[in-house]
Amino acid sequence: MFRIWRRVKFVFNIRKSIPFLIRFFQSKEVSNRKKGLSIFFIVSYILFPWDIIPDFLLLLGIVDDVAVFTYIMQLMVKMAPESLKEEYRIEED
Repeated sequence: MFRIWRRVKFVFNIRKSIPFLIRFFQSKEVSNRKKGLSIFFIVSYILFPWDIIPDFLLLLGIVDDVAVFTYIMQLMVKMAPESLKEEYRIEED
């Protein structure tokens, strides 16, 4: 439970997550395959936003979008090299 909370907190901490994303894609330690896979996940969700909860339900509709974005960020953190995780103080369990 605490692990999920830390990941959600990281996603909403824009000062850390946006620079992390930039460094993730600029890093030479991250393989092109991992970068491509990350881009694929992001673009595919943008192009095909299948929602479990429709967005017209306002606050509830945004919950599944945040969950998918958090999941994608979690995958990117797992693929990131240790040096990048240490730089942004990201704990992975």
